[in-house]
Amino acid sequence: GLTNYWGYNTAAFFALHPGYATRAAQEAGPQAVQDECKGMVKLLHEAGLEVILDVVYNHTAEGGPDRPPLSFRGLGEDTYYRTDGHGKYLDTTGCGNSLNFGQPRVVQLVLDSLRYWVDEFHIDGFRFDLAVTLCRNADNEFDPRHPFLVAVAADPVLSDVKLIAEPWDVGYGGWQTGRFPGGWVDWNDHFRDGVRSFWLSDRAAIDAGGQGGSVARLADALAGSAGLFAASGRSRLASLNLITAHDGFTLSDLVSYDRKHNEANGEQNRDGHGDNRSYNHGVEGRSEDEKILAQRAQSRRNLMASMMVSLGVPMITGGDELARTQQGNNNAYCQDNPLAWIDWTRTPESAEMLRSTKRYVRLRKEFLASQPHDFPARDEQSYLYWFDHSGQPMSMGQWNDPRHRVMQLLLGSDDGTLAGLVVINGSGSDVKITLPELTNDDGTPHRMFELRLTTSPLHELRQGSRVASGETDIIEANSINIYRT
Repeated sequence: GLTNYWGYNTAAFFALHPGYATRAAQEAGPQAVQDECKGMVKLLHEAGLEVILDVVYNHTAEGGPDRPPLSFRGLGEDTYYRTDGHGKYLDTTGCGNSLNFGQPRVVQLVLDSLRYWVDEFHIDGFRFDLAVTLCRNADNEFDPRHPFLVAVAADPVLSDVKLIAEPWDVGYGGWQTGRFPGGWVDWNDHFRDGVRSFWLSDRAAIDAGGQGGSVARLADALAGSAGLFAASGRSRLASLNLITAHDGFTLSDLVSYDRKHNEANGEQNRDGHGDNRSYNHGVEGRSEDEKILAQRAQSRRNLMASMMVSLGVPMITGGDELARTQQGNNNAYCQDNPLAWIDWTRTPESAEMLRSTKRYVRLRKEFLASQPHDFPARDEQSYLYWFDHSGQPMSMGQWNDPRHRVMQLLLGSDDGTLAGLVVINGSGSDVKITLPELTNDDGTPHRMFELRLTTSPLHELRQGSRVASGETDIIEANSINIYRT
């Protein structure tokens, strides 16, 4: 049957989820579960891996006011849950209740819980589910100077760990991406939706004879979303760039389904997000058509590569590197079965995606290691240089022209050297491009560009080819070329 597989209905903020431990430890009792999980964290640290705990402090398992009391409702309903002053719950989570962070005791409880996980288990950081609910003031409005945020920043333990916000909830004024304070990292839905739109929903419109969007939004996303983070003095590292997460389509399903298929959840497909910006490439779900499968594989590569060349912090959902599918279910919270599990069995499809992902990770380390994290001030030189298909600087008209879906991004570095060139073709046709004509400091022609990676179906054949600065090359339809200078 269906179970609370994700565990997003917390009843006790200091209790460990038994499913993190082996069955033998669970049968031995709570202390064995705790000891085994502490050992797990220790072993992960020894392997060079940090542990981020996904925490849900925005609501509890007690649900709405019609549900029986389990904990906080019996202790002090008006203290622990947000109400309108007349006993009616103000729910900004969609789960029946919202913890009242306007109460100092609630803030203290959560701070104590966070410190417990760091002090006792040596957790390296937290991802806060529906984090905006934790920062709503007495007027139920988001406050970037909320006592909870101030207390975390002042805490000698918590201020030293990684803090990741899901910067929205379902209440009024719930979208707050970019407004969390320094020291926090925001899930960047602007990046997610911009990249998905350019490579998937725009392509669907073009394939249907219509018109896609321009390159402007994609360029802003790749450059770190300055409009969201620069004004508040935060750096590009405040942007956590994601294409998928645990909720929503997997990467493979994004390129295989136009609609969600959540019937197995028992809610008549009403649950889960409807705005997925996905594209099935002509057939809904499973297909044996080689052309469609090739297009889907290329779209997966485009999405992953876009994330890996972006400025900010990339987040890969486990299983996407293996082309994992949930058969179109974009809300598998209740599926503790093969639908939601990761299948480690190698198939040609999963092996190809894993190889590609490894390449992108290696290139990211090579290209972006010397990229400055801070956004340039108005009077400072940018390290990003944008060119059109002819190798000329992008004009204002080209940025917002949906007919112009080719651009070149030359990546500089803070030591004055050039790291690489990213060329993007979001059109349905192969395009002849002229690589930017560059000169060295002494006026001599710049050295060659070496094609290190392309997401086109010819990526194995073309890798390693060399093109001189100012000369022409071909970028295939709907693909990315990455050159090393």
